[in-house]
Amino acid sequence: MRVSKPMRVSVLVGVAVLAGVLGVAMRAGGHCQIPCGIYDDPMRFDMMDEHVATIAKSITEINTLSETLDANNNQIARWVANKDTHADELAEIVTDYFLAQRIKPVSGPDDAGWDEYVEQLIACHKILVAAMKAKQSADTATTDALQETVDDFRELYLDEEEEAEELPAPAVD
Repeated sequence: MRVSKPMRVSVLVGVAVLAGVLGVAMRAGGHCQIPCGIYDDPMRFDMMDEHVATIAKSITEINTLSETLDANNNQIARWVANKDTHADELAEIVTDYFLAQRIKPVSGPDDAGWDEYVEQLIACHKILVAAMKAKQSADTATTDALQETVDDFRELYLDEEEEAEELPAPAVD
């Protein structure tokens, strides 16, 4: 059976659309945006800390491997990719979890909570900038600055959240 050209084009377009939808669905795995109401803020900060530690380890390995004349460029490239991936994943937590779902917008400067809202936005922006700088460099000072921004945001956010709502402590096994 011979398939007409318009039918082949339709099938190809359908496959391309399906691939795009699946790609977006697979990429959006950080946290649902239904919203589901299932949040674990301390866990997100633990994840952010782990990303910073992984970025720091990657930078250490990049610098160590780069010290020799016969540097293993493949391994260096893999550590650079690892560093950049973890910086991106940290930025996704900030944007997809905190900015999109947890930090609630306030209408204007005269509304209650405006100052806290602005402080949280600034803290998130600092994390995003520090994550970008970690991608641009192999200097350990960038991870120190990145960890400091995460710590500052944690202190600001969790203190305010604890005042706003009492959350049960997570179960520890």
